[in-house]
Amino acid sequence: MKLLPQIQVEGGAEWLARTATQCLIDEARLSPKPGLVDSRGNGAHHDLSLALMERSAHSLTSTFQALAQQSWQRPADIALRQTVGRLGREGEQQMMAATGGVNTHRGAIWALGLLVSAVAMLGGDAKANAVANTAAQLAKLPDDAAPKVFSKGLRATHRYRVPGAREEAQQAFPHIMQRALPQLRLSRLNGSSEAQARLDALMAIMTSLTDTCVLSRAGMEGLDAMQDGARAVLNAGGCATLSGQQALASLDCQMLALNASPGGAADLLAATLFLDRVETPNSKH
Repeated sequence: MKLLPQIQVEGGAEWLARTATQCLIDEARLSPKPGLVDSRGNGAHHDLSLALMERSAHSLTSTFQALAQQSWQRPADIALRQTVGRLGREGEQQMMAATGGVNTHRGAIWALGLLVSAVAMLGGDAKANAVANTAAQLAKLPDDAAPKVFSKGLRATHRYRVPGAREEAQQAFPHIMQRALPQLRLSRLNGSSEAQARLDALMAIMTSLTDTCVLSRAGMEGLDAMQDGARAVLNAGGCATLSGQQALASLDCQMLALNASPGGAADLLAATLFLDRVETPNSKH
């Protein structure tokens, strides 16, 4: 199996960890995002800021590195699933310590942690499809040590009977593979700036994701507003067009008015940027 140059040269696990961290930071800084923390401000959040998101991202580098080291060229089995689960929970504690108890990146630890592990399981061979499918194999395995408490996201999936982050991973990340990654690359091809292409990828996720962060804060009204608003942006030609930018500004106002923040979509955007970067490590993105 041919190793990617960066992964080979820079000691695999370290490069993957740095890349995952950078993707979290790139997602946080991306502006203007509807209802989310970005370079302009805190969005619909009173307890989050860009500085806090960046501190949180840096606190997770060692977790991503440990995940990559433990997963290197290992098959998807119960033992690895339990190791990944334990490292993820330890990473969560590190995140909480860094943020003073604020949940900044719990969903991202799940999605990115699985994808970092999957690239390592494949020995650094980072074809996006193979990585997503490998991550799904891991996500489908049980982790007996996982706490039995319900997160806000899990409560929302049960209350509204919708799929959440767990199902997204178990299905090999369809919102990344079928929507966000193709949209990111299409927008770049069509001449959008990198920021505009990333915003379009976020919109592509938001058109159909049952975002449990939005559901738990604003119910079905918030979810419908998010999906319809994101579709309006893409239907207007995306964030590179004036009408697309106007539709995005309108969606931002709606999300703020509803106190809704599409944090689940943001987690998947960071994961999309990660898959894009490991599949094409020599690109300028």
